[in-house]
Amino acid sequence: MNKLGVGGSCYWCTEAIFTSLNGVIKVTQGWVNSIGDQSGFSEGILIEFDTEVITLCDLIEIHLHTHSSTSNHSRRDKYRSAVYCFDELQKQSAEECLDLLGKGFEEQIITQALIFNEFKASAAHYQNYFYTEPSRPFCKNIITPKLKKLLEQFGEKVDEVKVKKALY
Repeated sequence: MNKLGVGGSCYWCTEAIFTSLNGVIKVTQGWVNSIGDQSGFSEGILIEFDTEVITLCDLIEIHLHTHSSTSNHSRRDKYRSAVYCFDELQKQSAEECLDLLGKGFEEQIITQALIFNEFKASAAHYQNYFYTEPSRPFCKNIITPKLKKLLEQFGEKVDEVKVKKALY
């Protein structure tokens, strides 16, 4: 089982996206930081995944396309655009993927590969936020459009039965 952390937007949205993917075994949302990070924690998720089903580069590609990976907006302290790696080898692989995938964007991506340091899970009643009650207004108005886009853009990587059941 492999692990990866990602951050860049609301952890409820990010959690719903990655929970919807084939090969993702578990997603936990909360607050994450990296080694040497002086700015504190930012929203993020931890992903446990099966590399026989989905690759590190697949996860990074989906991450880049499902948040503002080229925007250095004023809330980047809370929503750091990052991939949190669990060792130097994974970080090197992530950097190679970011370099390769970044060529497909008109603007430069700002997403960084960082070494994971610490994670604080959000409260239990927030975990699996979308899939526990997809009819919540935030879920319907913010997360549902992102999942529809995910289905359109990365349909072959998505657990369509799970997503469509929640959406329709």
